[in-house]
Amino acid sequence: MLTGVFKTTKKDGTVYFRSSFTYNNKHISLGSFPTEWAAHTAYAEANNIMTSTCAIEDYADVFTISFEKYVILINLRDNGMYCKTPIYLKEKFFYYYFSKKEYLIFDTDDLFYYSSHKIMRRKGHLFVADYGMQVNILSRYGIKNYAVPGKDYLFINGNPSDFRYENITIINKYHGVTFLLKDGKERFKTKIHINGDFLIGVFDSETEAAIAYNKAVDILKKKGLKKNFSTNYIEGLSPKKYAEIYSDLKIAKKIQEFEI
Repeated sequence: MLTGVFKTTKKDGTVYFRSSFTYNNKHISLGSFPTEWAAHTAYAEANNIMTSTCAIEDYADVFTISFEKYVILINLRDNGMYCKTPIYLKEKFFYYYFSKKEYLIFDTDDLFYYSSHKIMRRKGHLFVADYGMQVNILSRYGIKNYAVPGKDYLFINGNPSDFRYENITIINKYHGVTFLLKDGKERFKTKIHINGDFLIGVFDSETEAAIAYNKAVDILKKKGLKKNFSTNYIEGLSPKKYAEIYSDLKIAKKIQEFEI
């Protein structure tokens, strides 16, 4: 076998070749390849990366080693940290790469999570596999799956790839609640979708608006509407205070008189 290459066999008898090398006493797998020569070429490329000054922007399609592994090795070389995902560390943040020109930016607080959770992309959404489920990464910021960028949350610097906490502002964090400015005063409008949007009411506080949504859901369920509404959880509110607000809230007549 050529240097750095190991021959192995799949369950169906197909032969393939694995490549690996050692750096600073750490054994690093480079992946699987269809031929012995390809596996050895990946080994040679990895050793060249670790002894050269090549940058992430220098990656080329003719390389045998994958772009993901290329980033992992450059980060190890430059920062002395091995991550299982294509992360490159900076002093106070890190990049998570998809390609040379496509990357996300995260705070170092998220390093442990994203070094062990691979980010997947589907139709513009970003997910990780967590406990067997696909979890939208926006949920780490308290942003709901249905949230609309620019309406429910904002990237302060205008870069939708910058997920540092200081760059994200949540405008509307509750189901059915929308912030509005009326006559110079902050108000919160609550709507619920049945067959079209139904106005529940306009309220002075976001908390009242969120609880009003829950109350509307309760009313509709009592009327026999079998729809799986998500309700709002209001953090830091005692059960007694919640009940007081819930009892005092007036819900639109159209909701109260709704018929299936």
